[in-house]
Amino acid sequence: AETAAHGEQRRLLVYVGASWCEPCQRFHDAVAHGQLDRELAGIRFLEFDADVDTAALTAAGYGGKLIPRFAVPGADGRGSDAKIEGGVKGEAAVAHILERLQGLLAKTA
Repeated sequence: AETAAHGEQRRLLVYVGASWCEPCQRFHDAVAHGQLDRELAGIRFLEFDADVDTAALTAAGYGGKLIPRFAVPGADGRGSDAKIEGGVKGEAAVAHILERLQGLLAKTA
């Protein structure tokens, strides 16, 4: 995935969510419907399900306590300290995630 993102001139971001997580679903739907194309131009998401992939994510350094979780892979492809976790429910969910995500991306540019 990292090679594909590099070939596309896009930054790779690991995203961990779950079907029962309201902020996760709101963010996922906004991305799927192109509502964040401008704000997240140049980002390629590698999506994982917290209920299915927790053991593999933890082994690869992408573990955490909250979802949604967004992490910037390290140079070796493993998880790094550059991540954000958690969200808010309701109409503000996408804006809340986007603001924090943009801060994370700016710090790791």
